[in-house]
Order: sequence, then C-alpha cells, then structure tokens
Amino acid sequence: MPEATRQDRYSGTKTVADTLTFDVARLEAYLAERVDGFMKPLDVRQFKGGQSNPTYQLITPNRKYVLRRKPPGKLLPSAHAVDREFRIISALYPTGFPVARPHLLCEDDGVIGTMFYAMDCVEGRIFWDGTLPGLEPKERHAIYDAMNETLSRLHGIDYLKVGLGDYGKPGNYIARQLARWSKQYQASETETIAEMDKLIVWLPAHVPPGGRSSIVHGDFRLDNVILHPTEPRVLAVLDWELSTIGDPLADFTYHLMQWQMPALDALSAGSLLGRDLAALGIPGAEEYVAAYCRRTGRSDLPDMDYYAAYNFFRLAGILQGIVGRVRDGTAANANAAQNASAVRPLAELAWRFARRAGAEC
Repeated sequence: MPEATRQDRYSGTKTVADTLTFDVARLEAYLAERVDGFMKPLDVRQFKGGQSNPTYQLITPNRKYVLRRKPPGKLLPSAHAVDREFRIISALYPTGFPVARPHLLCEDDGVIGTMFYAMDCVEGRIFWDGTLPGLEPKERHAIYDAMNETLSRLHGIDYLKVGLGDYGKPGNYIARQLARWSKQYQASETETIAEMDKLIVWLPAHVPPGGRSSIVHGDFRLDNVILHPTEPRVLAVLDWELSTIGDPLADFTYHLMQWQMPALDALSAGSLLGRDLAALGIPGAEEYVAAYCRRTGRSDLPDMDYYAAYNFFRLAGILQGIVGRVRDGTAANANAAQNASAVRPLAELAWRFARRAGAEC
C-alpha cells in the first residue's frame, strides 16, 4: 500500500466514533476544576491511530491535551491499563525522558464511562512508514539513531530511583510474558494455528538465562514516537500500556523486528525487510545492534533467534487480542479487523526462528 495512504489512514484525527462518544460537558467541567490553566469551551476529536486504548485530542482556546481511556465493553483481564501508563509517564517526566507532561488520572467511571488520564498534546511528526519517505538519507539515519539512543536511555534509567520498584517483578520476565500472551491468544482465538500451539509449548521450555532488569516499553517502534517538527529528535514516546520492569533485550529485539518483519499491511509502521537501506540512509540491523550495544555497554546480543521467535509470537498474540476485540465489538481502531490476516504469517515466522534456535517439528 502506498505510504501516503497509510499515513492518511493512521495519522491525524477524526470525528469521535459513535461507540466511543461520551458527555463532553461533563468532562469539560471535570477538567476545569482540576487542570491548571484549563479554559472552556472544549472540543473533542479522536485520533485515527491507537489499536487498544481509544485516544482523543482535547482542544481548548489556549492549548491542546490528549486523553487516553479504557475502551467500553467486555475487556480481557489486565488489559488496557491506562493507570499504569499514567504512572510511568509521571515517573519519567521529571527525569527529562521524552514523554508528554501528565496532568491527571481519573478512576471514576462516572465521568466519561471508563477510567482515563489526560496529558499534554505534543506537536511533532509521527511516521507510519519505516522508510521515512520524502526525507534525505542523512536525516533518516539521524532519526533511527535518535530512536536507538532513546531506547538505550530508557533501559539505563534506575527504576528504583524513579519510584517504580513495584511496577513489575524483576526476573522471569520472558516466562511471565509467555504465560500472559498465551492466555490472551487462547482467550481471543478465532481459528486454529498449529505454529502458535507449538510455540506455546516450546518457548517456555527454552527461555534463555535472564540478565539484569530495567524499565521496558513493550511496544517501542517508529509510530510510537513523536519527532521534532524539523529536527531528528524524539520529543515524546507514546503508548506505554505494555510497559513494566523486565528484560531490556526482549524490549530491544522487539524494536529490532522492523528489520525482520514481513510486509504486512496490518503492521502500520511498515517493514525494512528487503529494502536498500544503504541507499535510504537507514542503518542496517548489524549497525543498529552495534549502536545499542555501545550505548548500553554490551559486547553482543545473545540468543537472537530465540528472542525473535518470542517477539513474533508475542506480536501474534497481541494482534489476535485485537481480533478478539473486533469480534466482541470493543476494538478502538477502524482498521483493526485487518489484523486477523497478520496473525498466521507472524506465527509461521516465529516458528521458523524457533527452528533456527533449536526447535524440532
């Protein structure tokens, strides 16, 4: 699909979907009492992007805000944890790490129907195509290097010093993630995929030895960062729903999937697989890994095939959860139904990496 179509499909705002509307006057009154400098009247738009938690632009006479909420309706256990999102950006914002300024968390369902939080609206660029069409090679390279630096920086933050000692359980991260996404996949399953069933058995039995723990974003990718309007600089990292304390190598290798990803339209940030990266100015996977290792003091990244199998399995589970929400009528994104076509190829790719890591048929 042409980049312009993808960019148009996912970027910007639209009229709020009928299933996701709420009482704007009630929200306006609530925010006016609690947010310093908030001015009436309030206008609300819905962002086109955002698969899991509905995200809205709040427009007032003097500034814009962003609201993230739990979707209404039947939800999977532990999913849509907007309170955790608010907590981590509240912890990271004072450190200078690029996140939007948080304002408040509302746990009262009576205001708009579900829990939500509000933060500043960061103005900048979001790219939905990994090849960064229209930019010069030098700027493409600088943008990817900025993302590499941002994720390396996140993994270097002392989570205890920023008050996140109980944000997750250090150790056994991969095993816990496998249990979580296996359960989500099975709860959302709409067809039998043999590779997913084999991965559910093989992956937990072959987890690599764990290293140190750090804050992990859980979904760090190009379309989850806001870049400066003109500079190759990350202004804000978005979508912290899957963040926790865990294995930074799992987090980085998830981000690295963009270099391994098949060109599936459901995966909105696009794929770098098979592209002429040298001509584009985008660092190759080896160069990108080397930069991360240099910034984090590592000599190499072990067990790469296992991590790739794990991450593609995890992504298949995440997308299957979205398919399940389409089935249940709670998906936030109008394009969510197409994720169904991506689950099987991701599972097949995950199993190929598992075979490379030693799995047998």
